[in-house]
Amino acid sequence: MICADTGLNNGILSPKESIEELRELARSAGAVVVGSLIQKVKKPSRNYLGLGKIELLVSLANSGKFDTIISDDELTPTQQKNLESFFGGKIKVIDRTALILDIFSSRAHTREGKLQVELAQAEYLLPRLAGQWSHLERLGGGIGTRGPGETQIETDRRLVRAKISRVKKSLNSVMTHRKMHRSRRLEFGLPVFSLVGYTNAGKSTLINLLTTAKVKSQDLLFSTLDPTTRKLRLPSGANILLTDTVGFIQKLPPTVVAAFRATLEEIVESSVIVHVVDISHPFAGTQHDVVNKILNSDLGLNQKPVITVLNKVDKISDSTDQDSFLKSFDHQFANLVVVSALKEIGIEDLLNLFEKMLDEKKSV
Repeated sequence: MICADTGLNNGILSPKESIEELRELARSAGAVVVGSLIQKVKKPSRNYLGLGKIELLVSLANSGKFDTIISDDELTPTQQKNLESFFGGKIKVIDRTALILDIFSSRAHTREGKLQVELAQAEYLLPRLAGQWSHLERLGGGIGTRGPGETQIETDRRLVRAKISRVKKSLNSVMTHRKMHRSRRLEFGLPVFSLVGYTNAGKSTLINLLTTAKVKSQDLLFSTLDPTTRKLRLPSGANILLTDTVGFIQKLPPTVVAAFRATLEEIVESSVIVHVVDISHPFAGTQHDVVNKILNSDLGLNQKPVITVLNKVDKISDSTDQDSFLKSFDHQFANLVVVSALKEIGIEDLLNLFEKMLDEKKSV
């Protein structure tokens, strides 16, 4: 497998950081990465890459070391079809969006999660249906060319559109169900603290430690997909609801954001946002910025109170690096706490901060 990126990075991470993240995504999907390729161009061609790079990939493909190419940018149907044509059908070409959807499909276990993934996959597939019938192009236009092939395309499109409509209706009922649950929470007066963060920041490990939740937790991107809410009793005896939400990632496809709107509403309706950051990750700062951008720009939550939790402090062995990293965060946030959910470090400080935020909410 080869990971390719044009250098047209639409996210916050640099091209090098983005390609490393793509490598981790591929690993999470069960793939073995054998190499990567970065090409910086002003504008991708109809083939996505330049001919020189494509020739290099073709020669590498002849060695039989890989069977899939993954693009870090979302490919147009034409770019995907053109790229695959250079390999004579022997190499599959997919993009970051298809890879993320594949991971999501394997991680969704609840009915809601499966519906969300199903919707995103159908919306991703719809504009790509025509590429599956490209062999009809050689028939040319005019009378006599509108035959079974064209009819099949339209049939497939109608089926996919019908599926999208059906799934959206099902998801709307899920949203209605969620709203009813939120109304009941308001009746009981339980504030909701939502755990958010970059994928694999340790949110699931944290909610498992603090509550009775038994969320699956692995060192993989998007190891958990379905939201989980549990009651948490604070040291003072007060109760709150703690919600674990889907992890974020840079270049999160619009189809995924749209499909997961019901889940993201949990964050919108929460009292406090608990932003979990993997302090041990080499790109921790940029990952934090990616999540902040989604929360503030995309979801309009810049007025929500936020607790910043720097997790996995146990993985930083060098105290000098740790102090330097903490200082870079310290001047930005008033409500900051350093923890290790795995080693149960700093949990008392975190709970005390929960209490403080709860008191502040009551006094407003």
